[in-house]
Amino acid sequence: MSSESPRRRRGAGRAARQARASATQAAAPYIRRKVPSYEVLDDAGLELIERNADRLLAEVGIEFREYPEALSLFAKAGAEIDGERVRFPPGMCREIVQKSAPSTFVQHARNPERNVQIGGDATVLVPAYGPPFVSDLDGGRRYGTIEDFRNFVKLAYMAPALHHSGGTVCEPVDLPVNKRHFDMVYSHIRYSDKPFMGSVTAPERAQDSIDMAKIAFGESFYEPQTGAPRCVLINLINANSPMVFDNTMLGAAKVYAENGQATVVSPFILAGAMSPVTVAGTAAQILAEALAGMAFVQLVNPGAPTVFGTFASSMSMQSGAPTFGSPEPSLVMYVAAQLARRLGVPFRSGGGLCASKLPDAQAAYEAANTLQTAMLAGVNFMLHTAGWLEGGLVMSYEKFMMDADQAGMIQKFHGGVDLSENGQAIDAIVETGPGNHFLGSTHTQQNFQSAFYNSSIADNNSFEQWQADGGLDAAQRANRRWKAALESYEAPPIDPAVDEELLAYMGERKASFPDANY
Repeated sequence: MSSESPRRRRGAGRAARQARASATQAAAPYIRRKVPSYEVLDDAGLELIERNADRLLAEVGIEFREYPEALSLFAKAGAEIDGERVRFPPGMCREIVQKSAPSTFVQHARNPERNVQIGGDATVLVPAYGPPFVSDLDGGRRYGTIEDFRNFVKLAYMAPALHHSGGTVCEPVDLPVNKRHFDMVYSHIRYSDKPFMGSVTAPERAQDSIDMAKIAFGESFYEPQTGAPRCVLINLINANSPMVFDNTMLGAAKVYAENGQATVVSPFILAGAMSPVTVAGTAAQILAEALAGMAFVQLVNPGAPTVFGTFASSMSMQSGAPTFGSPEPSLVMYVAAQLARRLGVPFRSGGGLCASKLPDAQAAYEAANTLQTAMLAGVNFMLHTAGWLEGGLVMSYEKFMMDADQAGMIQKFHGGVDLSENGQAIDAIVETGPGNHFLGSTHTQQNFQSAFYNSSIADNNSFEQWQADGGLDAAQRANRRWKAALESYEAPPIDPAVDEELLAYMGERKASFPDANY
């Protein structure tokens, strides 16, 4: 007989039922925003930021380190080259980007029903990216493994409000650095059929990502009419703020651009250390860096999908530690989103960012502040939506489930106000009349199942019922949810021949590397 109490078994059974329901819940492949974006600056303010960015590009310039090809491309386009420093005539980068970068594009998924639009009125919610550690209530904080990586891919696949499988959802440090990208890309292909991100840690790893995508997509990798590559991968190219791009990022960006794949050019900034302490100064620097990176991509391959990205937060002026969920980064995000719309390219930012070490009240407050700002700013590609903990060092199982629940609320909110006859509900008011309740009305009976967002994490029961269910807090409920979700996971179908070819490619490529972990 099990030593687990009947109360605990009832709670676990409820979590499993909820997990199965979430996994099968119908959801749109991405959000079509029906709520206007919030804007904090008028045209005069935005023009001021743009002039300041042009001044930075012309007077200070951007360094493109150890990558002569970038210097050559910019020189041919009319920039001034001084060693590795490139200075741009006012308006040059903007002109290059606006001439050829698409305002919207589709990233194709292995399952065409999961294709996402990036740009315009679309928002795509994406898991966190890059943490070397993982944590859960049972095992605590530890280095990530490939098993953890697969688990988070599966959880993202099962989350209806997460539209994307993401990229480096955690670092599988149990695998060699020079080989782990194969297993990460394979996991996205094998355990999910949502869109995913490619590797950027070396140009050859970017090429491996493309080659594996070609195997996975087969003939559908190419447009049938033109034979041009479809966008099936998106990647993250960070500037080394302030005002530097390195050869690793540039080399990966070149590979993706040449192959028609999407590139998110994203300055990574902690204001006070990597940019000025002011919102306007940080916004101008972000725009300058992003423009230069996007211009490089367009010079490599005009028309290659390009996203204006930003990761901008603040830091404690007392300790130097990064801080999240504070007002100033929210203002930067609002301004950057406006600048991206004026430029005419998609925008990446946002996420459930926090500095907390636990999935606690601090984590929830800080993450909610950033998620809501990203929601209202009109972010198109919301990286770090779910799982982020401890300033991005940790991917938390419990916080992943809590954030995925918040993602569902974002999706519901962006559905806007229903003004249909059913939405107006006048018949319900007429039927019910003064002094009566609506619980038994025809309209309520017809709509109660979908009328309000039903959180998978929050407990709204009475104290007595909450106590009978185990008296769990939100993190403990999330702990049950992720375990139940993984127990009920079923892999999406894949052609066995494609799977075999992917494994053969990985085996052959891995065998060509030295055993050393570098």
